[in-house]
Amino acid sequence: MEESKNTPKRPERTQIMTPKEAAKYLGFHLVTIYRLLKKQEIPATKIGGQWRFKKDVLDAWLMSRMSK
Repeated sequence: MEESKNTPKRPERTQIMTPKEAAKYLGFHLVTIYRLLKKQEIPATKIGGQWRFKKDVLDAWLMSRMSK
């Protein structure tokens, strides 16, 4: 089956994000995401050696930081 030129190569994920996707979603630089990971200040999990972020958990984390 041939893919259309308008079809994205990878479907957009809404719940689980890579560090790059999380950075874009939060409006942070990718380096900031990795800095927060190193300090264990951002909620994430490592799966198969790669960091993953859950959208609803990031939303809650950001809201809690905004209310401080």
